Amino acid sequence: MYRSHNCGELRMSHQGQEVTLSGWVQKTRNLGGLTFVDLRDRYGITQLVFNMDTDAELTEKARKLGREFVIKATGLVAERGSKNPNRPTGDIEINVTTLDILNPAKTPPFTIEEETDGGDDLRMKYRYLDLRRAPLQRNLFFRSKLAIETRKYLADQGFIEVETPNLIKSTPEGARDFVVPSRMNPGEFYALPQSPQTFKQILMVGGFDKYFQIVKCFRDEDLRADRQPEFTQIDCEMSFLTRDEILATFEGLTKNLFKEMLNVELEDFPKMAYDEAMERYGSDKPDTRFGMEFVELTKESRGKDFPVFDNAEYVVGICAQGTAETYSNKDLKKLTEWLQRPQIGCKGLVYVKWNNDDTIKSTVGKFYSDDDLKGWLSKAGAEKGDTLFVLCGEKEKTQKQMNELRLELGRKLGLMDPKVFKPLWVVDFPLLEWDEESERFHAMHHPFTSPKVDEIPNMMNGDHEAMKRLKADAYDLVINGVEIGGGSIRIHDKELQSKNFKLLGFTEEEAEAQFGFLLGAFEYGAPPHGGIAFGFDRLNAVMNGVDSIRDFIAFPKNNSGRDMMIDAPSPVDEEQLNELYLDLKPIEKEES
Repeated sequence: MYRSHNCGELRMSHQGQEVTLSGWVQKTRNLGGLTFVDLRDRYGITQLVFNMDTDAELTEKARKLGREFVIKATGLVAERGSKNPNRPTGDIEINVTTLDILNPAKTPPFTIEEETDGGDDLRMKYRYLDLRRAPLQRNLFFRSKLAIETRKYLADQGFIEVETPNLIKSTPEGARDFVVPSRMNPGEFYALPQSPQTFKQILMVGGFDKYFQIVKCFRDEDLRADRQPEFTQIDCEMSFLTRDEILATFEGLTKNLFKEMLNVELEDFPKMAYDEAMERYGSDKPDTRFGMEFVELTKESRGKDFPVFDNAEYVVGICAQGTAETYSNKDLKKLTEWLQRPQIGCKGLVYVKWNNDDTIKSTVGKFYSDDDLKGWLSKAGAEKGDTLFVLCGEKEKTQKQMNELRLELGRKLGLMDPKVFKPLWVVDFPLLEWDEESERFHAMHHPFTSPKVDEIPNMMNGDHEAMKRLKADAYDLVINGVEIGGGSIRIHDKELQSKNFKLLGFTEEEAEAQFGFLLGAFEYGAPPHGGIAFGFDRLNAVMNGVDSIRDFIAFPKNNSGRDMMIDAPSPVDEEQLNELYLDLKPIEKEES
């Protein structure tokens, strides 16, 4: 027997019992004639005691233990003299009588503690060591329980879980596909799914009116903290339901998950139209934990011989409360330089300080009177002690820049409490986006999104400008400024779907080659249907108040899409390429 108990369960009630524990050596401490060993497994840590006076040979053996040695120890549970109130097992220790070394270990390249000294790439290279750390184990247990609770809730709502294929055909969904060559079909390729979109719609045609799947998806896109080349979705689809009925179902799922996992009771989720979100926050995923809403100053700022504002399409401000006295010139300079980075691209920053002594200080004070500037402050709802920050330029670009400034100020001013959750539905997105460079429309969400019912005649018969104004029956769930999920009512009519493909630049032949199976299915009685997909990795991260999804994925990739542990992707030998009819030579890896 390797263990009678785990390293997290022994208490004073076990005093006097002989027990056997197995695990990893966390640390050893030699104190005179006593040696203490902290033994760790995934359940906790228990202190082992070796006494030189009682058993010198056993104690010498214990003193040779290194970090991460795998050992088995048998002994008697005793009350601990110096108790540790921060550890569940802190009232007891084990007086060891037998010690077996099950496997020695090299000294790990980083500390396996709550806080480690290992960088991201090093931790990913030795992921099997990183996974021994309690924070990662807690994260993965959280993820596991979240998946179980999701399945329980959806099953209770009458959903059926159906697995869809991972080898499909390449379809345009906004990102690049990962492609897989077929040995048995020379010159042809599968693609890994960016989502199960068309398959879940086919399931609706097949009569499965409530489908879900916790599914891996793949996108060959640039990476960042909340993106991975392979990620997991809670993917769902429903038939014979309106948009609001679908939103109610998944609002219910979200509330249930927060209650079961965090004991947090979420209030009803407000709905905000896309256009309103852009006007108030400059973002279609606004963080509503704090205010600092946009106030447009285009009219108020013109006609005072300040050409920057006079010639701007759009002038907008936000009010940062209580910063007039606390933000020094040095702070404002740093903030301006932050905005001028290429990632944001502002040319400058205008501010108006309303000091507590009622004086006004502004970078544009020589063009505008104090009354003019107080008018701006009043429109922004500012009070004494506040600062109004102002940007200008092309409307869409300036909205994005001001959104970045708003979020940065929110971080700096401590307005983003990770334990506060503010969900909302963003609805009524544009259906199409016009791209001047390619001179064609792109789908705002994906090609299967339905326009709102009253917009269908405009879509079928409208002119080019009418197409730009079309609204989609699409919706996103946003929590604390993070897009958790997105979905839409789908097109279920062949004629309407064919029209949408045409607007997106598909020829009839291309649409038939790519999506003929779906168009054909629509001819056999497709029901009205819609759905949503939650980013499961993101949901885990947001519920735990962190930005990165990596520590909720057992084996993540780095920012270059590389698995540091197994060193993938990697070249394949020429014989494999020949079997796949690929006329390529393996690329020699450069020395790093």
